[in-house]
Amino acid sequence: MKKVMIVFGTRPEGIKMAPVIKELKRFPEKFEVKVCSTGQHREMLDQVLDFFGIVCDYNLDVMSPNQSLSDVTCKILKGIDEIFTVWHPDMVLVQGDTTTVMAASLAAFYHKIEVGHVEAGLRTGNIYSPWPEEMNRLLTTRLSMIHFAPTAGARDNLLREGIEETAIHITGNTVIDALFDAEKILDADLKQTASLKKKFSFLSDDKRLILVTGHRRENFGDGFQQICHAIAKIAVREDVQIVYPVHMNPNVRMPIHDILGQCANVNLIEPQDYPSFLYLMRKSYLILTDSGGVQEEAPSLGKPVVLMRDTTERPEAVKAGTVILTGADCAKIVSVVTCLLDDKSFYEKMAKANNPYGDGKASWRIRQILS
Repeated sequence: MKKVMIVFGTRPEGIKMAPVIKELKRFPEKFEVKVCSTGQHREMLDQVLDFFGIVCDYNLDVMSPNQSLSDVTCKILKGIDEIFTVWHPDMVLVQGDTTTVMAASLAAFYHKIEVGHVEAGLRTGNIYSPWPEEMNRLLTTRLSMIHFAPTAGARDNLLREGIEETAIHITGNTVIDALFDAEKILDADLKQTASLKKKFSFLSDDKRLILVTGHRRENFGDGFQQICHAIAKIAVREDVQIVYPVHMNPNVRMPIHDILGQCANVNLIEPQDYPSFLYLMRKSYLILTDSGGVQEEAPSLGKPVVLMRDTTERPEAVKAGTVILTGADCAKIVSVVTCLLDDKSFYEKMAKANNPYGDGKASWRIRQILS
């Protein structure tokens, strides 16, 4: 029996690892699975775990106000180190590119525990964009023995960096597994669906919904001001309504509320749990984001994505035509959104493009590889 510890700390990691946890736990004769949450984004992560029915065996609860990335890294290293003295797994599975991923991988390396990296091989080529995620990915690659690449492009990135081909496996992205699971849960729960409809009863069926998310560190300052001014210009239109779940980070909240707080057609709401956010994605006409995961989820729902970043580690979506890069540039954002709203053929081309991120069976493939 293989002892596997799955470590995550943020909501996107929790979403993407939920189907992996469920798949491995379906085979208790093969895997002893323990789940560790670092609590890097505790409140938002807990909502996801509740929705998917995931129970953590260990909670590090590392988050506190105004701490630096160094503080977070040190707490995670120390916390996981202490767990390993009590329970020593054969493998640690991590997902993505957060500080949790990098620190957990380093802690495992110090104990000579094999690391498996889910969503391996994503690259922008710029260590400061996204920051610190790009460097977290590079470091985690060097600390990992098995690389679960979501796409052929991600595999090629790893090969160029000298990773052995036999250590790389193309699986698709587990976020599609999670999305399909979540849709089944919501569609089967009529009470929750009715509750969500009531929660968002302020939405008008006569207006097209633009869903906005934004929280990346590299957009702090002028970037968020540019994004907010673009949203304000788009909101002047009478045929749209904008919903923006605002991240809890004060560097995000302050410029958004200062610029958009009094804008008609703009609904600034609190961060949403996963089922609520999925409901909004399904209702939306298009999505403005600087998020990584939304680039992968939205194409499966037929929603064009305007990506407010200068670079992306997910070029497959841009190549497939489901995502357009604008950067945090007010004029570019307004121009692309206007085209999507006014040019039906342009919109349809993006909405109907094929999702390059898989078929919802990534978790099954990961389990097969680990068996």
